Amino acid sequence: MKREGLSPKQQSILSFIDNFLAEKGYPPSVREIVRGCHISSTSVVEYHLNILQKEGHIRRDAEVARGIELRRRSRALVQVPIIGYIAAGEPVPTPTADTWNSVPIETLELPQELTRGKEKVYALRVKGTSMIDALINEGDLVLMQQVSTADDGDTVAVWLKAERESTLKRLYREKGHLRLQPANPQMQPIYTSPDNVDIQGKVICIIRQLD
Repeated sequence: MKREGLSPKQQSILSFIDNFLAEKGYPPSVREIVRGCHISSTSVVEYHLNILQKEGHIRRDAEVARGIELRRRSRALVQVPIIGYIAAGEPVPTPTADTWNSVPIETLELPQELTRGKEKVYALRVKGTSMIDALINEGDLVLMQQVSTADDGDTVAVWLKAERESTLKRLYREKGHLRLQPANPQMQPIYTSPDNVDIQGKVICIIRQLD
């Protein structure tokens, strides 16, 4: 993202906000901008954010901790199907593995940057609280890229074959088994064999459910 009339530091802040939104699905805090752009203090960030707002590049809500919104002259939209629910807690039964290819419950129309240019993107609504420390709460929507493999530490939707259940967890490969790790200290990981797991997709964006 490059905008005319902005200083290099303002360009850097604007690009950081844009990339952060694309990766996380929510805007950065001022302190995250300080760290991400290697700026000396929050007051310097506030100064540049005020200029960006005055010039019409962002909107800010002073009453909200992450109240930064990018203003775009035009935004490409993509359609993303919501195909069901996923458990962020104890696994829940799902009728069949074909659930992942079912007719969507509804379809979202979203800015293209939220899908990060990925293909085969779908959405699931979250049930449970096992991923709250990863900022995934009950009722949120997670955008998933349909994949069959993932890296250690990725947050994935998996199908447990023997249990005929699905769950949303972080994936780790350990000697002789897989660890499906919740992001909630009150919940225990699931240990299972690699042969028992089908990876159905990995999280690329979170859409927050606001009260």
